[in-house]
Amino acid sequence: MTETPTPGGRYHAPARVPSAPRLISPAGAGKVNRTRLLQILYDVGPSSRAQLARISRVTKTTIGAIVQPMIDDGILVEGEPQQSSSQGGKPARPIWFSPVDRPTVAVHVLPGTVRAALVSLTGSVITESSASFDPIERDQDAIIDRVTSTIQAVLPSDGGALPGGVALPGGGVLGGGVLGVGVAVAGIVNTDEGRIVEVNLAPGLAGLELGPLLSRRLGLPVHLDHHPRVQALGDRWFGSGRRASSFASIYCGEAIGVGLVIDGAVHRGAAGAGGEAGHTIVDLGGTVCRCGRTGCWETIASHRWLQAEAAIAGLPAADALTVGPLARLAAGNNPQAAELFDRFARNVAIGIINLQQILAPGLFILHGDVVQGGEELRERVQKYVVDGIPAHAGGAPAITFASTDDDITLLGAAALVLSQSLDLLT
Repeated sequence: MTETPTPGGRYHAPARVPSAPRLISPAGAGKVNRTRLLQILYDVGPSSRAQLARISRVTKTTIGAIVQPMIDDGILVEGEPQQSSSQGGKPARPIWFSPVDRPTVAVHVLPGTVRAALVSLTGSVITESSASFDPIERDQDAIIDRVTSTIQAVLPSDGGALPGGVALPGGGVLGGGVLGVGVAVAGIVNTDEGRIVEVNLAPGLAGLELGPLLSRRLGLPVHLDHHPRVQALGDRWFGSGRRASSFASIYCGEAIGVGLVIDGAVHRGAAGAGGEAGHTIVDLGGTVCRCGRTGCWETIASHRWLQAEAAIAGLPAADALTVGPLARLAAGNNPQAAELFDRFARNVAIGIINLQQILAPGLFILHGDVVQGGEELRERVQKYVVDGIPAHAGGAPAITFASTDDDITLLGAAALVLSQSLDLLT
C-alpha cells in the first residue's frame, strides 16, 4: 500500500505491516482486486469482460466496476468489437493495456551505472538513457544529480503532464500523465524510507535517501526496492514467472540476490530487509565475504570465487573469467575448466537447495552471468538440486534461465509503479 500523493510529488513508501492482522478496508479491497485483475490480463492477454468474469469467478458487473475507472484513467483501453458467437448477443470488446497512455519511468541503479527507461503499460521500452558515476566517491549530491538527469532524459519535456502527447518511435502519440517512477537498487534498501542502506560494490551510495530526493526533484511518486525483488516483479508481470503463483528469481554474477514470490506476492520483510540470500551462510569455515562475514553463498558462487579458483587452476585470463568463457573452456576438453565448471554448478545449487527446503517455491528463474553457462550448466544445477532434496509429492523443483538480452529488471521497475500506484486511481 502507498500513501496518498500530495501536490509536488512525495516519496510513496509501503505502509508497515502491523503486528496483528487487519481487515481490508473497501478501498484496500478495491486495490487488491485491481491488482489481481491486471495480473490476470498480463497472464492471459486481451480479454473481454465476460472472459475476465469467468477466469476470476465473479460477475460481469463486478468486472465492469473494476475496469471502468482504469479505462477512464487511461490504464486500459477497449478494442474493436469481436464477432458475436452463434448464440448472438452483444459483441464482446477485448480489454487491454493502453500502449500510449500512463507510461512509467523505470530505473536500475548499479554500482557505477544508472539506467532509465520510459516504459509503456504493455511492457514496451519507449526510450532509454544511461550514465555512469563514481561508485567510490561519497559526493551524494553529484550522484543524485546524475540519476535525476538520466531520468529527465527519458521523461517528456513537461515532466509527466502530457496534454499534447509525445511522438513515439515508429509513429503514434504518447498521451496521459506519467504514472510514477520505479527504482531497482543493487544493494540493501529500506523500502519504508526510500533509502539505500548499503551497496558493497558502491560505498558512495550508502545512506542515500534516493526515493524522497528523486520525488521532490521530479514531482512524481517514486517507488524504490531491492534489485532482485524488482527483478522478480518483472518475471511475474512480464517474464518467465507469469501464471506461476510461487517462484524464486535469482541474480547470479558479481553478486547473488534473490526475489521471492510466494502465493502471488513478492516477499519483502520488514522495511524491505529480505532478499539478501547471497549472504546466507553456507560454509562456517569458508572465506571472508565482502560484507565482512564468513562463508556466505556469494563466496562460493560469484565472479570473485570463480576468478580466484581459475587462478589456482592456471586457467587463461583467470582474473577476468566469467561463466561464459569458462563454459567454452570446459567444452573444449580442458580438464581443469571442466572440474571448475562442475563445482560452480554445484555451488549455485547449494543456495537453491536451501531456498527450496525452507519455502519450496518450486520454480527458480536464474538471471545474470550464470545464464551464459548455457543448457549444460542449467542441467547440472538442476541435477544437483534434485539430488540435494528429499522426494516430495509436490514434485522436483524446476530450474530455468531468463533471456540473456531481456530488460526484465527495468520492466519490473515499471511493474513496481503499477502495482504500488493503483490506489491513486479513482
